Amino acid sequence: MPMYQPSTHRREAELKVDGQVLDVDTAVKDGILDGVGGGLCGGFASEKLNLKQMIDELESVEVPTVFICPISLEPMQDPVTLCTGQTFERSNILKWFSLGHCTCPTTMQELWDDSVTPNKTLQQLIYSWFSQKYVSMKERSEDVQGRVVEILETLKKVKGQARVQALMDLRQVVNAHSTVKKTVVHKGGIALISSLLGPFTTHAVGSEAIGILTNLDLDLNSKSHLMQPAKISLMVDMLNEGSIDTKINCTKLIQILVEGNDSSAERVASLSLLVGLLRLVKDTRHPNGVLAGLLLLKAVCCRESVRISFVNVGGVPQLVKLLPSLNNECLELALCVLELLSATPEGRLALKDCPNTVPNLVKLLMKISENCTQLALSILWAVFKVAPEECASLAVDAGLAAKLLLVIQSGCNLSMKQRSAELLKLCSLNYTATIFISKCKLTATIR
Repeated sequence: MPMYQPSTHRREAELKVDGQVLDVDTAVKDGILDGVGGGLCGGFASEKLNLKQMIDELESVEVPTVFICPISLEPMQDPVTLCTGQTFERSNILKWFSLGHCTCPTTMQELWDDSVTPNKTLQQLIYSWFSQKYVSMKERSEDVQGRVVEILETLKKVKGQARVQALMDLRQVVNAHSTVKKTVVHKGGIALISSLLGPFTTHAVGSEAIGILTNLDLDLNSKSHLMQPAKISLMVDMLNEGSIDTKINCTKLIQILVEGNDSSAERVASLSLLVGLLRLVKDTRHPNGVLAGLLLLKAVCCRESVRISFVNVGGVPQLVKLLPSLNNECLELALCVLELLSATPEGRLALKDCPNTVPNLVKLLMKISENCTQLALSILWAVFKVAPEECASLAVDAGLAAKLLLVIQSGCNLSMKQRSAELLKLCSLNYTATIFISKCKLTATIR
């Protein structure tokens, strides 16, 4: 290797930041290494902490750049320095050498010495910095968990406005610190909060309690307890009468309760719930509410009796009218609900009687996604079966024939192409071939 004559002797504790060489003392004094001061070993916990564990648990914390290995871009645990003065994680630089490289990975300068020198000073500094951050994080976590236990004890004793305030405090802590959710569960918080919901619960208490419960992991016993008629009735009342945040939280909680359980969907799906959900999805000023409402509608409409009830409260024309104003995610959910409704005679008749059904569905073909096109075709097919000749005339005027030909010529799946061909035949029922082509205004190419 070529000989190297260093111009100055570089101490082990020197570091490079943005191209400048700094010693550790200067880095600390100038605040480059935020949170470390008063000597390298300051802030050590009384018991030895594992550096790897601390790095893993502090993953979201911004780490000083001088602690980062230039190869892996991860904090170093065993830093070593090359003859060029660049520092790397030992395992990373040794792997670099094992691949046959004889250069510095950072500068690409040829190495005159391939030995590596442990940078104990930097290692101490890294350990000290992470120790301080880790201990501070644990102390904050313990403080927050202690606060949760204190609030839960308060909830057992207080009533009225004091109870509302305690619930507000707990909700704020749970929303701000995800780590305390387990503490709430382990300390019996779910059962305690659930017990506050009942026929005589004020909306102020109910709103805060439900806001907390939607953010906790509910087990089967907790869900079963919350499925009591008096509790469901309170949720439905607040869905119809509460603020928009309360409505969304009630919807989310009921969604959690019925998820994966078809029989529970039928138990909660009263006419009052369906009316409340319809109001929620119609309020397009609040996209989160529309999404939550459609998700729950899809869940409860798995039961035929619920679908019939939703048709009876006038849900079909209102959902159809909403289609053009929905974002893609909500649009797909709305189409899923309409397809479920089209599986019942009542739903098919309501779709056929709605003047916006065919035009709005035709506009969606080949426009949003393949799944939306498939759902729209399925609904159109269900409607056509009710009154083929009447629907054919409407469909032709809405431009369905041209859209169906596009589907047939596209790369869509075979079932969609077959369904499009069948619908195209139905569209031509009232016309001769020549009149049909003219009526549809098809181009010579499409002919």
